[in-house]
Amino acid sequence: MKPTNPIFTGMPTTIFEAMSALARETGAINLGQGFPDVDGPEEIRRKAAEVAVDGPNQYPSMMGIPELRQAVAAANRRFYGLDVDWQREVLVTSGATEALADAIFGLVAPGDEVIVIEPYYDSYVPIIRQAGGTPVFVRITPPEWALDADRLAAAFGPKTKAIILNDPMNPAGKVFSEAELGLIAELCLKHDAYVIADEVYEHLTFDGLKHQTLMSFPGMRERVVRIGSAGKTFSLTGWKIGYITAAPNLLGPIAKAHQFITFTTPPNLQAAVALGLGMDDAYFTDLAASQAAKRDRLSAGLADAGFVVMPCQGTYFVTTDTGPLGIDDDAEACRRLTREAGVAAVPVSAFYAGDAPTRFIRFCFCKRDEVLDAAVERLGRWLKRAA
Repeated sequence: MKPTNPIFTGMPTTIFEAMSALARETGAINLGQGFPDVDGPEEIRRKAAEVAVDGPNQYPSMMGIPELRQAVAAANRRFYGLDVDWQREVLVTSGATEALADAIFGLVAPGDEVIVIEPYYDSYVPIIRQAGGTPVFVRITPPEWALDADRLAAAFGPKTKAIILNDPMNPAGKVFSEAELGLIAELCLKHDAYVIADEVYEHLTFDGLKHQTLMSFPGMRERVVRIGSAGKTFSLTGWKIGYITAAPNLLGPIAKAHQFITFTTPPNLQAAVALGLGMDDAYFTDLAASQAAKRDRLSAGLADAGFVVMPCQGTYFVTTDTGPLGIDDDAEACRRLTREAGVAAVPVSAFYAGDAPTRFIRFCFCKRDEVLDAAVERLGRWLKRAA
């Protein structure tokens, strides 16, 4: 028989689904896949239910319902001072992963290079390759997660079409500094490159840090494709509502890709997210504060168990070493944690291409306090037995 697509044939199931499946199989507490274990605000969920009952439930515009596109534009102004034309510069997608695919397929042509900062979200590279592009990797590693200016500059060249920037960064928990963002902007301007800005954790920054979007940097307004996620912002990951903000010359081809991938997104969920984006400042500050408290709770428990916990400035995740486990293979460490300790985590090596650091694992902290406490208790009990 003729071969199937070599990019996807034989590709393993995403590590997030694989570890969640193992957690279900073994009854482990799942601190692997990044989703909260409680649903988001009731008023948002009620709005979705009301629109589902009252309608309309037919195809909305492929660009998204006006209310949500207007709300996205308003949020850009409210949080970042950006003046966005909702009719020409906002697109609603079925999740941020679809938004990433739309952006890559819409902008990347065969022969183009796309800079990817490792560790990276696992959808980036296969989509780049399917578009005919070539990923060029710039590595940052724990525990410092420092971006090397010389390595970044060396990655840019005449074939560079774009750089993908995940900020705040999964799994590193890193918030890029103003100096780092300025360097990226400078290099993009110098090399006439775009930025695909994966900013799904924009409202999950801690310790007084504020998210900065590259779209607000001088000269970058027309070069940045900004991607947001209602799933992360409102703890409704199963809804799969994403949104793109981009200048018209970029959004045009991106929207054309979108029309052949999902075309549109459930209108009741869009209406509910529009309501959410208009919530007062207290919601967004409380969201960050509550998650910071969970970060501190889990980090303290892991440290007491003997792990070295890396700093976390944002996202849902903390990274630790494998130290108290005595295992240098992080994938094997995660399998053993799941099967023997009853706690699922994710190996950080899964976020790298090729040779990767193998002594670091990622734990998700966006869970109820009692779940985090139970996970720490299980880990401590297992480590004592193993010793």
